[in-house]
Amino acid sequence: MFSIVKKELLSYFGSVFAYVIASIFLLVSSLFLWYFDTNYNFFTIGNASLQSFFNLAPWILMLLIPALTMRSIAEEEQQGTLLWLFTQPISVKSIVLGKFLALFILVIFCLLPTLVYLYSMKSLSLDTKSIDSGAVYSGYLGLLLISSSFISLGMVTSSISQNQVIAYISGVFLCMFAFFGLEALSSFDLLGNFDYFVQKIGFFSHFKSFPKGIVDTRDIAYFTFVNVLCFILTLWLINRKK
Repeated sequence: MFSIVKKELLSYFGSVFAYVIASIFLLVSSLFLWYFDTNYNFFTIGNASLQSFFNLAPWILMLLIPALTMRSIAEEEQQGTLLWLFTQPISVKSIVLGKFLALFILVIFCLLPTLVYLYSMKSLSLDTKSIDSGAVYSGYLGLLLISSSFISLGMVTSSISQNQVIAYISGVFLCMFAFFGLEALSSFDLLGNFDYFVQKIGFFSHFKSFPKGIVDTRDIAYFTFVNVLCFILTLWLINRKK
């Protein structure tokens, strides 16, 4: 498994790919948080808090993460290296876990530069104690959890099609539907009492507490379940290709 992690990280960081993705994430989030006149702008909310960043980040990640995951399986199959991996003394489980961990490390790499936002908040705030450190920790925990689920969904779509463009579009659609689509569907009051259950299936319902500084073990268990379910599905899809 660790050989797969090393191989994937070398492919990402051995080129400009990882740095471009991290730069895009930092640039887009900075524009919304500091420049564009939106509800996410730090100066608009007038509050020394990173909550607006934590609310904005999933929307950017659901567009960037599928760009990472589309290469995980689809590119291997397109180039014929997936069959080569099957001949190596490594299990399919190790291949999937290795690729997942490498992508997760890459997401952490993208999030690390955003700590400059915390430094900026402390520099601009008259009272540094007004910044809720607990909300900062829980917010980043929420981003890591939802990012892991975006990665898992993206790997599923990458396992379905060997076309990277289709894998990307499918990944974005699936992540957006899981994060926002189910939440929006439940607000239409189409299913009566089942609207509550539809809402609870979606990502947003289990993510929204983290930026507020609330860590619920049920939300952690939910994202863990999503990752395990997608892992099993990805294993099944890849095994069908053997």
